[in-house]
Amino acid sequence: MPGYRFGKHPPKLDYRTLRFKNYLTPAISPPPPNWNVLDQVYTKLGTSDPTRLFPMDGNDTLGDCTIAALAHATTTYRGLIGRRDIMAKPAVVKLYFHLTGGQDTGLNELDVLNYWRQHKVSGDKVLNYASIDPKNHPHVEQAIRLFGGVYLGFQVQQNCVEEFDQHQPWTPGPLTNDGHAVFAVAYDANVVTVLTWGNTQRGTWAWWDECVDEAYAILPQDAEENGFAPGFNFAQLNADLGAVAS
Repeated sequence: MPGYRFGKHPPKLDYRTLRFKNYLTPAISPPPPNWNVLDQVYTKLGTSDPTRLFPMDGNDTLGDCTIAALAHATTTYRGLIGRRDIMAKPAVVKLYFHLTGGQDTGLNELDVLNYWRQHKVSGDKVLNYASIDPKNHPHVEQAIRLFGGVYLGFQVQQNCVEEFDQHQPWTPGPLTNDGHAVFAVAYDANVVTVLTWGNTQRGTWAWWDECVDEAYAILPQDAEENGFAPGFNFAQLNADLGAVAS
């Protein structure tokens, strides 16, 4: 029986964090009723096995879910432009311990994102990230469609592991003191699909509203050049990034 670890700290607030809603222009059409980023990734990479593309990355023995979710985001972005390049487990674990100072303490998502914005991870650096109001489902859906996914954190419900093991969607339940980081890649009217623990996992929107406490769109460094998010106001985002950075 495989093990499963959590490791996301409670959300950290920073007034400088850019907000996703501020860069959606009228040129962007409403999100479609359903979308699955993996359909495009699987087609371009010639495989449909999530266990190979999005491995456990040490999250069975370490609380490195924030870095595993980062690795899954990187694989997704690369897959969308036809590159199969998966971050190796030793690199995931090395980055995790680098950010924790060598202890298995878990991490804060905002600290991970700030590091990624300032340093290359597995050869890639992100342009920036923007926070999404988790209760704004259309914006969550837009971020999945426009940027290939949403990096999110949630407060863990009691039946989290049992539902994962039984291939059942996550549903609301009594909350524990644990936090977990995952990467969302698909949605429809009933569920959101995330990557975690070496596989895909669905969660109902009711679970999302009960448990998710932070969500971010991650903007790859070359997002505009590679055709991500047509109509997204990159110029304003870059101007705002310069303002908060100074």
